[in-house]
Amino acid sequence: MSETTTSTTGTVSTEQNRREQALTEKVIASFEDTPDPRLKEIMQALTQHLHAFIRETRLTEAEWEAGIAFLTSTGNITDDKRQEFILLSDVLGASMQTITVSNPVAGEATEATVFGPFFVEDAPEIPNGGDMSFGAAGQPCWVEGTVTDTHGTPIPNARIEVWEADEDGFYDVQYDDGRTTARAHLFTDEHGTYRFWGLKPTPYPIPHDGPVGAMLSATNRSPVRAAHLHFMVTAENHRSLVTHIFAAGDPQIEIGDSVFGVKDSLIKQFQDQPAGSPTPDGRDLKDRPWSRVRFDVLLAPAGT
Repeated sequence: MSETTTSTTGTVSTEQNRREQALTEKVIASFEDTPDPRLKEIMQALTQHLHAFIRETRLTEAEWEAGIAFLTSTGNITDDKRQEFILLSDVLGASMQTITVSNPVAGEATEATVFGPFFVEDAPEIPNGGDMSFGAAGQPCWVEGTVTDTHGTPIPNARIEVWEADEDGFYDVQYDDGRTTARAHLFTDEHGTYRFWGLKPTPYPIPHDGPVGAMLSATNRSPVRAAHLHFMVTAENHRSLVTHIFAAGDPQIEIGDSVFGVKDSLIKQFQDQPAGSPTPDGRDLKDRPWSRVRFDVLLAPAGT
């Protein structure tokens, strides 16, 4: 009788193990002549880990077919306004892990977090102090801060892209009327400071009417993201930063952000201001309540 080993789903004979390992080694060897050494490394590692997953879980053919169907439906629902594969990467933590690996610690540099599926190129430019909401529904919020290097030196003319959902939890691209709201770009002034009007962020669910949502439901996970405001900050000779700020006190932070994007250093206090309170720039909000938040960005040097 053949010797056996025990897996999480039962026993596997020595001969069965040998056959499975031989196949893995054969597939890995098939990439040996790949001209690009980085591609070779990635493909061989992918094969090793993929085969290990199949063997560890003793994946059945029916389960493999279900997985293929899931990935097919993920591709079918993806279009120029909805990237279901990014959502899948996000909810599996793959996006955050890639970001963590790609943005190593550099002093006190601001931490990066997920890009998300709703960034759009060529957002309109606003001046410092301008309003990026463009009429989107939500509580007005004054956002201000500085952009410096990790030594505290101000960085003038840094480009800041900002975008967020409205109070109903939707980004402009999720509407069918072609609107451009709650997104813009601006530049720091000669002192490295910036300021703009946006919206106080609120929690919202990621799109969960597709295969990713079905997976979250099947695994009893919430699709809700913690309230946040997106930033992308770029400046010459500095590492580009993609990040968010999150609203302190949001219960969803404790429940869990569906894409694992929250980091303690990015939780900021959005200070509520009562209706009629004077605004920093004298804007007349017609007795509406508003809020304010400060976010100082520290950029790591390029190449770190």
